[in-house]
Amino acid sequence: MKKIYLVRHAKSSWDNPAATDIERPLNERGLNDAPFMAKLLRNKNIKPDLIVTSPAIRAMTTAAYFKNELGVAGEDFLVRDEIYEAMSFVIVELINRLPETCDSVMIFGHNPTFTNVANLFTKKYIDNMPTCGIVCIQSDADSWLKVSSNNAQVTDLFFPKEFSVF
Repeated sequence: MKKIYLVRHAKSSWDNPAATDIERPLNERGLNDAPFMAKLLRNKNIKPDLIVTSPAIRAMTTAAYFKNELGVAGEDFLVRDEIYEAMSFVIVELINRLPETCDSVMIFGHNPTFTNVANLFTKKYIDNMPTCGIVCIQSDADSWLKVSSNNAQVTDLFFPKEFSVF
């Protein structure tokens, strides 16, 4: 069985108009949501074998919170340029090329791509995957190469606003 956790980066800051898109950091809400959602997964005993992230600062920062909270080793934390500004098929191809030594992988990236990818694996339409939202996709495939919408489906959704105390 294979599990994929798609995690959209936490809320980013637009405070510095000179920063390029890839350089945008997290804003205050993002700096609160990322550790909160990482802790939520730790409390559910979720620990991926591998974390793969976009090179965007906001995605890498979000992924680092999860890495630290979930106790993922440094060699199991990869940055993949192709995630940044990817089309949905690129993410699916990345999933199909994941190392067979891993059964559970967390991928950090961006919208609208992550919402589109999640919708490939669900019958219930997801309108928008919010910042720091997490979609779990589970497959009965015995190989990443075989993971497809025919044998995988969304099994869990975790969105920060579900847990907001405000």
